[in-house]
Amino acid sequence: MNIILITTAIMLYLLATGLLVKRLALGSEARDTLRRGAVIAGMAATILHALLVYQGLVIASGLNLSFFIALSFTSWVAAGLILLSALRQPIENLGIAVFPFASASMLLQDYNAGGGVVLTTVTSGLELHILISVISYSLLTLAALQAILLAMQNKQLRNRHPGGFIRALPPLETMEQMLFRLIAIGYVMLSLSLLSGVPYAQNLLEQHLVHKTVLSVTAWIVFAILLWGRWRFGWRGRTAVRWTLSGFVVLMLAYFGSKLVLELILGANAGA
Repeated sequence: MNIILITTAIMLYLLATGLLVKRLALGSEARDTLRRGAVIAGMAATILHALLVYQGLVIASGLNLSFFIALSFTSWVAAGLILLSALRQPIENLGIAVFPFASASMLLQDYNAGGGVVLTTVTSGLELHILISVISYSLLTLAALQAILLAMQNKQLRNRHPGGFIRALPPLETMEQMLFRLIAIGYVMLSLSLLSGVPYAQNLLEQHLVHKTVLSVTAWIVFAILLWGRWRFGWRGRTAVRWTLSGFVVLMLAYFGSKLVLELILGANAGA
């Protein structure tokens, strides 16, 4: 059953990706049709992906938060956020990068289904902390992808050669507004994640949470400076892109970097 589930979800994710890619090269009328098709295919894929994530995450002994399940969980949330946001904002093009990654994460989760970091004592507060953390990581991942698109768009406009898919993107000002909207919401969720995790960080050394905590707080500071710079000095363009990508790298090292080293290299429990 898992093979059928994964295969169908991957085909739908790739169909959505293909429709989005094709949409960039065609006229406005065709773009609307392809956009709707991509959103529908993507939503169907995320429903199937959710079933796989649930199977791996919720087990008889507790919650399995192994590296590959966390990766699949995060990519599913990111894909879902893109599709929900696309109902009101022109953000669906981020799916070109996220949907194939979500497909790969499903395969990795299924292939590495045997091992895992299992939390046997799980409270509703801890579940909420995990959910908020994943949402914050996903939002700031989307912000990083948006920053990369913004950098490419800005470069071509500066060189006065806006060609290819860049012409299909929203205006530069709209792209910047979308970027800072993602960062602001992601920053709020990251703040809530740090606060909600305090009761569960009883012994940072024993729980292997020192590096994760330090890097998470560092990323929080980076995004705080970026938002302050935007409000106080009107930061935009390359300055905004650099700070966004810097914060993203630090945040990903905090969670996935720590889990990668502790679980796959050292074989230790990386915590929540």
